[in-house]
Amino acid sequence: MTRRFVFTYLVLFAIQIVLANYLNFGPYFILCWFPAMILCLPVTFSTVSVLLVAFVTGFVADFLTTGTIGITIIPLLVVAYSRNTVIRMVFGSELLSRREDVSIHKQGAAKVSLALLIVSLVYFSIYAVIDAAGTYPALLVLIRIAVSTLVSVPVSLYVVGVLSPREADRWR
Repeated sequence: MTRRFVFTYLVLFAIQIVLANYLNFGPYFILCWFPAMILCLPVTFSTVSVLLVAFVTGFVADFLTTGTIGITIIPLLVVAYSRNTVIRMVFGSELLSRREDVSIHKQGAAKVSLALLIVSLVYFSIYAVIDAAGTYPALLVLIRIAVSTLVSVPVSLYVVGVLSPREADRWR
């Protein structure tokens, strides 16, 4: 993992925290690109390392934004745990065997968008259910999941472009 990646990860994390604190859309949708950041972690990381990064990211985010410890940690841990499965499903096992990182330049925007859609749906499904805690009607929770996913995936695609390596080689 390069210094550039760590610096970019921390800057994107700080921007997400500032937006979460000052742009509150209420119960209608959430703008979050943490799942994209977890997806872009180097493939050389073990599952335990990815889980640890997801836990620290979620814990600090919860501490600095909502104050409800666990509301971001739990969905991020599920995304981190299912990360390799999503990579195998969308990109094939070649990406893991070659130890290549997720990149729009190599895998293409369509495949990366599909992977982002999957991890975002997982993240927002768990987050919205935990956040509602039985206080919102089910239809509002479903709308929140759908709108949050539709709003966050394009932003997350940009985040992947910022975090991913810039090689010009591409495979499909």
